[in-house]
Amino acid sequence: MTYRPRLTADAAGNRRIVQELLDTARPGILELPPGDHPVAGGLAVPQGWSIRGAAGSEGRPASWLVSADSTDHPLVHVLGSGVSVRDLGLRPASADPGEHGGDRGTALTVGRYLYAAPPQWITGVEVRRVHVERPGDRHANGIALMGAVRDVALEDVTVRGGHTALAVHWGAVGADVSSVAGPTFHPHRLDITGLRVRDAVEGFYLSSVHDVRVVGCCLRDVEMGFRLLPGDNTDRYVTSARIGAGIEIARACVAWTGPRYAVRVAGWGRSEVDGAVTVLRYADTVIRDCRLSGTGTAGTWSPVLVEQAPQVQLRNIRIDSDAPSPGRPCCELGLPA
Repeated sequence: MTYRPRLTADAAGNRRIVQELLDTARPGILELPPGDHPVAGGLAVPQGWSIRGAAGSEGRPASWLVSADSTDHPLVHVLGSGVSVRDLGLRPASADPGEHGGDRGTALTVGRYLYAAPPQWITGVEVRRVHVERPGDRHANGIALMGAVRDVALEDVTVRGGHTALAVHWGAVGADVSSVAGPTFHPHRLDITGLRVRDAVEGFYLSSVHDVRVVGCCLRDVEMGFRLLPGDNTDRYVTSARIGAGIEIARACVAWTGPRYAVRVAGWGRSEVDGAVTVLRYADTVIRDCRLSGTGTAGTWSPVLVEQAPQVQLRNIRIDSDAPSPGRPCCELGLPA
């Protein structure tokens, strides 16, 4: 079943029409027409829906959802399995959700960071040919994959502006970060290809994940390219030996402008619950065939910073001291500048 809602300049009306359709109709394809469509608040997407826009020229989508007001709700929040989002542009409102609000105020979030009770896993989500624009906003993330999320594919995604373009983070049962009681939930079986980031604080990070593949990304004019992190509580609440295992980051191109590093790999984490410091032992994890261009601005800096993570393999990392000039591609991955 394909649904083609009639959208107008009425942001509240657009949200009411689309959300009612998502909540009450039989799941199918929600097809958005070309144009910029204002939405008041955000949209919650339950299981089984496919949201599609119209393809535009030069690789840009022709259909855009635009936040009409400032909110900490994601513009699109995927809360069920078997969801597809394709050929869609997202312009979230400016937001400042705070240090531990990485799943809020985003253009697109799959899952959650904190849960009142153990959730069902969200599986089988596809995000393809999605563009995110939030110029001038340096606080909220672009896209977040959080908590009980697995079997997710992101392909040909572009993010301009914001804090972290793609945040991948563990989730937990707890009221806040200082009262996490467990269990924790760690994103896995993720396949991320063709990520393009411009003018963000950070390209992406992976925090306490396993079996994740990030291949072919171009991160330009970022303060830092990417981080591989164990998570504040590492693996203290779960028994799975896979956390920190089976991770591949390959063919990443980074043109960075920040103070301290282009890439950080950390094995240690400090718990927000009791301050305990633990170390996660990585396994079968590799960062390979990457190009890092730029120099740090702080007194002490390094293109690659590794902290208590000797198990992570670094292969064929090319480091250039000069950032690429404007208009010139920062990489040789076949991705446009």
